[in-house]
Amino acid sequence: MHESGGPGWRITMDTSGPMLIALYLRDVAGLDGAGRPSLSHAAPKVRHADHSHLTSDVGGIHALKTEWEAWWESLVKSYPKPASELAPPSFKAFGNSPALQRVLQAHFGSALGWATDRIDEYADLEAAREANGVTQVLNEMVEDRLLEVGRSSRDFELTIIELPLNEPRAWYLEPSTMIMSHRLLAEPDVFRSYVQPVVEILA
Repeated sequence: MHESGGPGWRITMDTSGPMLIALYLRDVAGLDGAGRPSLSHAAPKVRHADHSHLTSDVGGIHALKTEWEAWWESLVKSYPKPASELAPPSFKAFGNSPALQRVLQAHFGSALGWATDRIDEYADLEAAREANGVTQVLNEMVEDRLLEVGRSSRDFELTIIELPLNEPRAWYLEPSTMIMSHRLLAEPDVFRSYVQPVVEILA
């Protein structure tokens, strides 16, 4: 986790294991456009598998999409705490979401392996960023804003959740959360174009 801050303000950047697993399951089940915000596909690409046989007697793909979206919303709201326990093999916490429960049972091993690889890559990425100082752009954005308005910062916290998404962009979730492609910080101008307006709202 990276943390930038000053008097009254704090910006944190980190990833999320449960959200990585949820992303994998969304893509493996072909639930394109599911969830709010509607995020781009994961990178590296997850192969789509047909789940109609798994879910046909518990509401089918429509039920799976609804259940996944409810889970995703709870993951975003409860971040950084996990929303519900991912406890194989039965995934009891998902008893009210039978289609999602079955997909978890079918794919949890591969989802966990994929998520673990992404967390390892993120740790390497964070170490490289700390070494070359690219996260300093967060402090610069806040300082630029405070110079512009001629006052000290309002108290605020901004949480940036970084995920391996194939589209280099960010999504702002009011009041103080952003979901962002993990590659975005490597493009400082594009990064600023997404984060600066949020800093201006909050600071």
